[in-house]
Amino acid sequence: MSRLNYHHLYYFWRVATLGNLTEAARQLHVSQSALSAQIRTLEDNMNTRLFERQGRRLILTDQGQRVLTYAGDIFKRGEELEALVKRGIAPEVQQLRIGVLSTMSRNFIEGFITPLIERRDVRFSLHAQGMANLLNGLRNHQLDVILTNTNVVSEGQQDLWQSQLIANQPVAVVGPDGIIDGDSFPEGYQEKRWVLPAPQTEIRAAFDAFCSRWQYEPDILAEADDMAMLRLLARDTGALTVLPTVVVKDEIKQGTLKVHMTLPNVFENFYAVTVKRQFIPPVLTDLLESQ
Repeated sequence: MSRLNYHHLYYFWRVATLGNLTEAARQLHVSQSALSAQIRTLEDNMNTRLFERQGRRLILTDQGQRVLTYAGDIFKRGEELEALVKRGIAPEVQQLRIGVLSTMSRNFIEGFITPLIERRDVRFSLHAQGMANLLNGLRNHQLDVILTNTNVVSEGQQDLWQSQLIANQPVAVVGPDGIIDGDSFPEGYQEKRWVLPAPQTEIRAAFDAFCSRWQYEPDILAEADDMAMLRLLARDTGALTVLPTVVVKDEIKQGTLKVHMTLPNVFENFYAVTVKRQFIPPVLTDLLESQ
């Protein structure tokens, strides 16, 4: 069985992370033809294509994405090992790159990162993006973990991802105090206006099913797929809304909004997603264990 040539793998890693063969050749002080030959040798030894050419661009194949993930781990660990050998200590500051789904509750995100704030040995960055960009960031080793309220098993390529359920939050009907007469649904909710999650969301589907069971038709003022926008609409329109209570915890504490009813057996799930690999940053392990 042939052994992996780490010299070839290193060249592949530099080209893949830079995204430019010319710049990689310049930084590595080799010719473009020699660099291309090294990568072709790696592809031949692995019996797989790592790049596809689109015009003058090199695009990673699916296998190339997987190889890049492992290469990133290998050479990042190599840099840490070199620092450890030279200085005799582990890195003084651990870096953690966290991707967050752009439509998620900022209150939940703040709660997630709270254990990091008091640590002087950690520096972290937050990157709010759509799901496709987040998964690409994980795949390309640009992010260490992503936070999402969607289980990535449904996104395809689930063999790449490791998804951990870190919290679930109850979903409630929230609105101004005094707007509802009575304690049962649908009495007291007639002719009330609503700002609701967008139709394609899981929370909206659960609320629609709940209304259907009671033969109740909500009068919809607005819809939004962004929790921050729903929070603002709920606070400023005087309408009722449906969302996880964590989204409006400050407004509830201040008395601006009130929980009128918790929907039975309806929760929003929050996941931390990483790439399936052998090593993850120790600070990330600590963070996930603290949730």
